[in-house]
Amino acid sequence: MNRATKSEEDYLKMLLRFKMTGDDIGTNHLAAKLGVAPPSVTSMLKKLKSKGLVNYKKYGRISLTQLGERIAISLLRRHRIWEVFLYKTLGFTWTEVHEIAEQLEHVRSEKLINNLEAFLEFPKVDPHGDPIPTIELLMPNYEGHSLEEARTGQHCSLISVIDDSREILGQLDVLGLSIGSEFDVLGPGAPEGSFVIRKAGKVSLIREELARKIYVI
Repeated sequence: MNRATKSEEDYLKMLLRFKMTGDDIGTNHLAAKLGVAPPSVTSMLKKLKSKGLVNYKKYGRISLTQLGERIAISLLRRHRIWEVFLYKTLGFTWTEVHEIAEQLEHVRSEKLINNLEAFLEFPKVDPHGDPIPTIELLMPNYEGHSLEEARTGQHCSLISVIDDSREILGQLDVLGLSIGSEFDVLGPGAPEGSFVIRKAGKVSLIREELARKIYVI
């Protein structure tokens, strides 16, 4: 089998992200996330199927094969280790590291990424709190639970953000929230699904979409 191209790897990683978050995997959804036309997605899925990387049937369920998932997890491992390096060693912010790591993740040298992991003293999570897959390509589970599952009166510590887009991280920056931030849940807010929190005496509103993407303990 030929090696997956950069574009093919991007599709595989996006399919893995959909699987991890429980999102519906459809051609239109995939096209919107990747910023391409639906016919391009259909063409790519057919190509990935011919390489044994996805299970795909028109109007049917789309899923990764075992081989496709291993390639996607390897990409995610490289991506998250590069993010740690950029954040800890080169001083990039957590809003900046994702786009640069998107480019670096396609460097295929396993020796490079394993040595980089050792140089960083084997980090368990990236700057957004996302768990880093192991060298055996095992996917650790997220710890804690989403903020939308929190109880009124609960004291929380933010441990991960499952969406590393600039928009989501920017919202957290405005709220003064980052990995390790502690706050109290005061109760539900308006609109429905929102949460009112208090951090260091400051009261803020977190809307449902953001609450769903924040994991706390």
